[in-house]
Amino acid sequence: MTDSRVAIIGAGIGGLCLAQGLHGAGVDVAVYERDRTPADRLQGYRVHLDPGGARALHACLPEPLWEAFLATVGRSGQDFGFLTEKMGRLLLLEIPRAPDPLGNHHSVSRITLRQVLLSGLSDVVRFDRTYERYTRDPDGTVTLHFADGSAETADIVVAADGGNSRVRRQYLPHAPRIDTGILTIAGKFPLNDDTRPLVASRLWRGPNMIIPPRGCSMFTAPQDSGGTVLPSGIGRTEQEGALLDNTGGYVMWVFGAASGRMPEGLSGMTGERLRDTVARMIATWHPDLRRLVTASAPETVSLLPIRSSVPIDPWPATNITLLGDAIHSMTPMRGIGANIALRDAHLLSRALTRGGDPVEAIADYEARMREYGFAAVRRSLTAARRFVDESPLARAGFKTLLRAARHVPALRRRAVS
Repeated sequence: MTDSRVAIIGAGIGGLCLAQGLHGAGVDVAVYERDRTPADRLQGYRVHLDPGGARALHACLPEPLWEAFLATVGRSGQDFGFLTEKMGRLLLLEIPRAPDPLGNHHSVSRITLRQVLLSGLSDVVRFDRTYERYTRDPDGTVTLHFADGSAETADIVVAADGGNSRVRRQYLPHAPRIDTGILTIAGKFPLNDDTRPLVASRLWRGPNMIIPPRGCSMFTAPQDSGGTVLPSGIGRTEQEGALLDNTGGYVMWVFGAASGRMPEGLSGMTGERLRDTVARMIATWHPDLRRLVTASAPETVSLLPIRSSVPIDPWPATNITLLGDAIHSMTPMRGIGANIALRDAHLLSRALTRGGDPVEAIADYEARMREYGFAAVRRSLTAARRFVDESPLARAGFKTLLRAARHVPALRRRAVS
């Protein structure tokens, strides 16, 4: 185990998972978060964890927190559908539930997951600390400077401060994020006993990719409420009030197209106008898909420009490193960003707690992280471009491949790769 002082910039999923792993191993760790309180940035969308993300989370959490996580996950099906805009079925990937939770896919409220990850870290996470820059000290340590004029010193610094990472901009200024030229609009169709009969059951039984002839696509995913109450003493603080969509089920829909296909002025539109814009753009689609959009409350509808990191060549390891979106921000099209961040956290936690020279441990972590992290960026960007493909011929070919994949396992693997 390292006796170094570790500073983590950012209290997102990856940063908090790393903090849990290090704190549980007895490492002196502190997390610095710009939010004033745990309730400042309650994010309403749920997050999908695949088996890899679940295993990484499990490895970093004490068993009571893992059990609390499992008690609150959704119960939606895992089968993934590929449908036409007229609700014709192209392919259904059947994914049975595994008896071991570590082998399953999980849907969990971001709010609930953050509550779980914050549990037991009240002396570790320092809120209302907006990081600005770092300086290197003669003894090899790093001094962190904050907007309030304060400073902290650490032996190891981990950037977990998201796609707009200030640490990355200073440490790796040649590692940019790019605008993919893709715009998405997302919303939530409320899911309850009254609304389920209003749309086809496929839309609330599992996630789906809707593939029209060209130029745009839609992704839908049911997010049932699952367990909604954390065990006593887990995650809640006196500062946490409204839980937003923490307890309500919904079908999330995301409509995307290249920016040139979208009307101008989207960034200034209200949720209602964004919703109406999507409704007009899918006016010829199946009524159930249109209903997902038109029956969504305006306050749940938002514009999400799609950005992506650019893979870069290896850099020399030092006592500063990065994880998650801070180094390999990716599009949401494959739903893997949170899982890769959790994998980073587990790998880095294991590297820093096995003993030996910390910089060598970071070098080992970064070599592996760059390989799978940037590979995920490339796969995600490929999926994003396919999402808005303008070629009718390419779309028709992809649909033919999906139909054929119903009967040929090798084609099925190719279709979803």
